Amino acid sequence: MSSESGFDELDQVPGTAVEKTRSPLHDSAPLILPLDKLPGVPEFVPARGLASPHSQTILATLFPGRLHVSGTMERRLRLDDGDLLVMHDDNPPTWQRGDHVVLMLHGLGGSHQSGYMVRLAARLTSQGVRTFRLDHRGCGAGASLARHPYHAGRTDDIASSIRLIERLCPGSPISVVGFSISGNMLLRYLGEHPESLPFSLFRAVAVCPPVDLHHCASRLNSSMSGQRYDWYFTRKLISHIAETPQWRDDLPLASVRRPPRRLYDFDELYTAPASGYSSADEYYTKASSKHVIGRIRVHTTILAAQDDPVVCSEPLMNLRLPPNVTLCMTRHGGHLGFVGRSGVDPDRRWMDWRLIDWLLT
Repeated sequence: MSSESGFDELDQVPGTAVEKTRSPLHDSAPLILPLDKLPGVPEFVPARGLASPHSQTILATLFPGRLHVSGTMERRLRLDDGDLLVMHDDNPPTWQRGDHVVLMLHGLGGSHQSGYMVRLAARLTSQGVRTFRLDHRGCGAGASLARHPYHAGRTDDIASSIRLIERLCPGSPISVVGFSISGNMLLRYLGEHPESLPFSLFRAVAVCPPVDLHHCASRLNSSMSGQRYDWYFTRKLISHIAETPQWRDDLPLASVRRPPRRLYDFDELYTAPASGYSSADEYYTKASSKHVIGRIRVHTTILAAQDDPVVCSEPLMNLRLPPNVTLCMTRHGGHLGFVGRSGVDPDRRWMDWRLIDWLLT
């Protein structure tokens, strides 16, 4: 396999030869421009042989990266309903009180150990930024610590996590990154009650967010490839809650003869009734962020790909964005893929380096 398409050098541990210079924090004046033509943003060109959105999506999962972080401290946060969240605190030795902090939120079926979470934490801590990787309810280290499921509308969990970070890091500017379903959750949080957000919030980035959950579920079921992703995520979620405190015999899912194969059916049978919604349709309507993005006041960047096989880009392209929200839409990249050609960044993880740029400059 040639060096252009191989993965032996896909991820390099940041060192003095390739480490980007840390820039001082300052406000930006983002513009809303189409596709990937934002000023200062290098064009995303897929690695040779990885132009397919499915290749980008699948290989990014199969090859999550070799970076790692050490000295992580586990912190537990008790919520008002009794559930526990687990946050993984990575504090570099050079970090001082008042320095930048980044909260990271994983995607559907992920955890603090997801490749994109670990890579970004490693890259940020190497530049002196303290990071907190959140395990949503029942995920990762919190697998047995929650009775209620996480979902796209759990904005109170983000608020509780930020309040904990404010207590641990008084005076520090806090940026938040949400991946996939957490990207929608983050956008919903920012636009739901913009007047009551903490002053510590500095910047936000949402990566591949499904801002219209109805549209996302419908689109997954409209093609054979989409149905495969649909079934994959549904099966993963069912196995995720089985034999945990989140399983409930009184919910419709417990009485079906065959497990659902679609996320919509899973949400109808489990997520909605377990979370206080009357149906999956009500859940999708109330949890989708597209209705509130226009009210966001925090400097926010949305990264997505036109060819994303999981989250359709059309709802994003149809949004009317406020001037402090920037949409960066690439032609290629798949879902949380963005594995690019060499020579642009220190390694081929184009997405990681754009997140670094947007968070630190």
